[in-house]
Amino acid sequence: MTDLGMTATRDQLRVIDVDTHLTEPHDLWSSRAPAAYADRLPRVADVDGRPHWILDGEPLGAASSSGVVRPDGSKAMGTDFFTWTIDDIHPAAYDMEARVELMDQLNVHAQIIYPNLAGFGSQKFGQIEDVELKRLCVSVYNDAMAEIQDNSGERLFPMGLIPWWDIEGSLAEAERIVGLGLRGIVMCSDPQLRGLPDLGEEPWRPLWEFCCDHELPVNFHIGASESSMGWFGTSPWPSQGDDQKLAIGSAMMYLTNARVLANLIFSGVLERHPTLKIVSVESGIGWIPFVLESLDYQMDQLRTDVQAQFSLRPSDYFRRQMFGCYWFEDVAPEVLINQLGPDCVLFETDFPHPTCLYPYGLDQATNALSAVDDDVARKVLQDNAAELYKIAV
Repeated sequence: MTDLGMTATRDQLRVIDVDTHLTEPHDLWSSRAPAAYADRLPRVADVDGRPHWILDGEPLGAASSSGVVRPDGSKAMGTDFFTWTIDDIHPAAYDMEARVELMDQLNVHAQIIYPNLAGFGSQKFGQIEDVELKRLCVSVYNDAMAEIQDNSGERLFPMGLIPWWDIEGSLAEAERIVGLGLRGIVMCSDPQLRGLPDLGEEPWRPLWEFCCDHELPVNFHIGASESSMGWFGTSPWPSQGDDQKLAIGSAMMYLTNARVLANLIFSGVLERHPTLKIVSVESGIGWIPFVLESLDYQMDQLRTDVQAQFSLRPSDYFRRQMFGCYWFEDVAPEVLINQLGPDCVLFETDFPHPTCLYPYGLDQATNALSAVDDDVARKVLQDNAAELYKIAV
């Protein structure tokens, strides 16, 4: 770890980065597809001279780089990366051997990995009409993620996708995820947009119970539904330039997890499942104290019979069962960690996305934690994530 006046104790930490992304290799699905689905599962082909992901014979979108770090290690700024392909990005984005090598250079012990192509909540796969095809999109991805984890020597920990459009199928895939050894699931925040019960309703109870029984964290990444990704696009005024739209949309999307947090609390999900662990991924932590304070206030305004349904205040549910992740914030970690609870804060870099802390992630982390006690820094940078995701340190 870079020497920034930290004690020897902090220099010995095995830092866990809880939010990174995979630029999916072009053969991730095609190399593992059942023969009958070899041409239907996601694959890459040229469309008008540029590589595109093809799903069931139709273009799904450009096969982009999904990142901003060049092969030489320099970082693109603004929208320069918009036209990049996988050939234009650092190998650590898609080659997991190169990822581990880069982690060694950056003094990062382990990383949690999230998808790109599927959407951050697997919402894109939910739009597929063919039931078996979209199930295979998820299960083949999870098989590939288990291979990555096994081959990494306990350094890389991809989160498993579930087929949220099928509640029984979600439970079955969660069981398979545990069998594969994956350490958490990626959840779509708004299944009701596709005609399913929302996450606070009774049909989801078996999944929450399973996650509790198997200590499987439920991860809500920002942009984990069609509506939250829409917020990214509609937040900027139309007259803004592309770079400004990227900046505004990114900043506003962090706040979309406020409604997820609020709904999980007021739906009674956390009351009914007191050991369920929820992670708000890539959302920052600076907004969380205000939202919790406002939810506490609003609970006080409820009728007494409604209040009686809850044994804790919203802020106490958060401290008992939820986690927030910081990366670029300077002020919030130092000022707010004790307010949120030092057991509830995790560190991330978002590699290799536009807002990633590359290559100075640990400098940022240690500077932001310069005023907290060593035991608190240890929890935030190492122990909280190690316990939550069962990572040996």
